[in-house]
Amino acid sequence: MKSGIDHDGMIRRYRAWPSLPAMFFDQAGRLKDRPVFAARCSGRFEPMSWRTAADQVTALASSLRGIGIGPGDRVALLSENRPEFAIAELAVMASGGIAVPAYATNTVQDNLFILQNSGAKAAIVSTHALMERLLPAAESSGCCHTLIAIEPWPRAQTADVRVLSWAALLEQGAQGPVHSWVAELTRADTACIIHTSGTGGAPKGVMLSHGAILSNCMGAYEILRELGLGDDVFLSFLPLSHSYEHMAGQFFPLSIGAKIYYAEGVESLVQDMAEVHPTIMTAVPRLYEVMQRRILSHVERETPLARFLFHKTVELGARRYEAKEPLTFAERLADRALDLLVRRKIRRRFGGRLKAFVSGGAPLPYEIGLFFTALGVCLLQGYGQTEAAPVVTVNPPKDNRIATVGRPLQGVEVEIAWDGEILVRGELVMQGYWRDQAASEAAIKGGWLHTGDIGIQDSDGYITITDRKKDIIVNSGGDNISPLRVEGRLTLEPEIAQAVVYGDRRPYLVAVVVPDADFAKSFAAARGKDAGALGADPEFHRALGAAVDRANKTLPQIEHVRRFLIANEPFTIENGMMTPTLKARRHKIRERYGEKLESLYGGG
Repeated sequence: MKSGIDHDGMIRRYRAWPSLPAMFFDQAGRLKDRPVFAARCSGRFEPMSWRTAADQVTALASSLRGIGIGPGDRVALLSENRPEFAIAELAVMASGGIAVPAYATNTVQDNLFILQNSGAKAAIVSTHALMERLLPAAESSGCCHTLIAIEPWPRAQTADVRVLSWAALLEQGAQGPVHSWVAELTRADTACIIHTSGTGGAPKGVMLSHGAILSNCMGAYEILRELGLGDDVFLSFLPLSHSYEHMAGQFFPLSIGAKIYYAEGVESLVQDMAEVHPTIMTAVPRLYEVMQRRILSHVERETPLARFLFHKTVELGARRYEAKEPLTFAERLADRALDLLVRRKIRRRFGGRLKAFVSGGAPLPYEIGLFFTALGVCLLQGYGQTEAAPVVTVNPPKDNRIATVGRPLQGVEVEIAWDGEILVRGELVMQGYWRDQAASEAAIKGGWLHTGDIGIQDSDGYITITDRKKDIIVNSGGDNISPLRVEGRLTLEPEIAQAVVYGDRRPYLVAVVVPDADFAKSFAAARGKDAGALGADPEFHRALGAAVDRANKTLPQIEHVRRFLIANEPFTIENGMMTPTLKARRHKIRERYGEKLESLYGGG
């Protein structure tokens, strides 16, 4: 498919844009009254044009200068995904400030850490619920004395913090020399501080330059233009405070002139996809696992014929992709017929126009990638980290090797160190950790970012991640074990929703598992038992044990999980066991279950 975007012109613009606000205003001048953002209002998506968005960015940037935000000042952003997030961030940058996105799931204590760590002078907050968790943090911070409320805040001002109205600032924002402020920005200036998700401890503030994010956008464009970019629609639902969605769901679509629709949440995703008809979506592997479960659950309620056709589609599609044995002539005909009977229906579930899902943020289990590929859904796995703005590699659509994380983006150098660690160099690399010189020097040596990930690179440049340096379990026999690999295999079993394995310096692996909610409910109903008391039920434990045994059969002996315990509750963002991007917080899970996990080693 031929791209609807002038490729040479696009590359020239990427290289010429000196900053993210410069990119935005350039696109707004070109696209004017075309829609750029859309969010639900009174049950329907209401569009906002590039012109309107640019006017709001200009007015807010001018008002920010008017209330004392100057070059280098940090401004925190606490908001769910909505047009105002992008407008606020671009306005902060246009005023010369540095944006500090924060997760909407943050507690008061989390917000206090972000404000104090960044030294934020002000913060922009969307809803009343988020204000309730930000205002006490601001009052205690000693640095954040101004809050800007997107939704009107009816309470009186406090002695330590003034609350200003978003609407009033937009209205009174004098048309100051915003474009001259933007012209002073360079690619080397710090655009934002994005805090790591804290899977292993306290988050660190990653300083990313305008050039780092722009170079990431250009690399993504070079890979994804194979899809035929032009008049694209993105559906944004991952937190924009996470570096992955921040680039891939916000700045990249802005850079190619796409429209961004904002989903209200994972619960409304199916409805939103049917209404919006997205062309590109980004998500973390956990969501694709949930999608697979829902598809399979739906299939099990179909007629025997429909179930047979579906599973035949997956079987033939997987065999065709893996090419272990060529399809016979009759099978090729059947596969084409199933494209119409099954795969077309699956594509309709995703809106009917989807060119690709892009997976990042954590390793994608091969079986999940193969499942969607077999169903005719393009699922491109990539790899990166916040410290690299964040994308380092991604699979190209025309040569998608789902067992790998793809090839380095254009302008990105990758080397494999003597111990297998992946090293990255290029404009995408962070400027360092905010106020943490020692950690910065440990992460960047000689211009190379030391990722902490272990991998191999083949002759075509494709990278396979084999381990995470910090997460490797070394058992008492000296064997290195990747917990992510074992956990990924466990959660492929339909009875297990989540799992974390344990066993450093121990003779074998044990695990804490979270049962699948639907499985637990049906198990309890079939036996007249209380679903809330299954954790202590021996029969239920044996049923989960059978699932663990099936997973073990697919793993080498040293990766077998010998014993396990059942979690008291699912790992969630709310209970602190997961990050906002749905990765397990291992240290928190060890704090909760460590004693019980150790007890599993009793008696050998």
